[in-house]
Amino acid sequence: MELAAEIAEYRQGRGVPARLVGEFRRAVLLVPFEESPGGGLMSAVSGGIRWLYAFTDEEALARFAVSRGEADREWPYLAVLGARLADAVVPSVDGPAGVAVNVADEDGSMLFPPVAGIVPDAAAVDLGSGEAAAAGSGEAA
Repeated sequence: MELAAEIAEYRQGRGVPARLVGEFRRAVLLVPFEESPGGGLMSAVSGGIRWLYAFTDEEALARFAVSRGEADREWPYLAVLGARLADAVVPSVDGPAGVAVNVADEDGSMLFPPVAGIVPDAAAVDLGSGEAAAAGSGEAA
């Protein structure tokens, strides 16, 4: 099953968390980036967590562009495996980070937070130790 379908199953109460995370890790996601100097992967901070934007296909990315009122510009993106986002990109972010998939799709979005089982233990905020936990609690690392 593809990630978008797995998200739909989960949101309807029929999904299996481990299967959802497995699909996320196997999925090739489109991650928009800023081309400006100093730009990087597009993200937003909410609740003290930096959420990296990722999309299951170009149509989902286009809906995001429309929701931001920016459909008339080019949206450069990288195609990245969900596992690479979780295992390499999230730990490289300063502070807690997770992945927000298809954020413009009211019934098809899903957050993959920085918790054990989704991101490496060193980046998980729920383990009660390490830099990520300290950063997530507002303490100095």
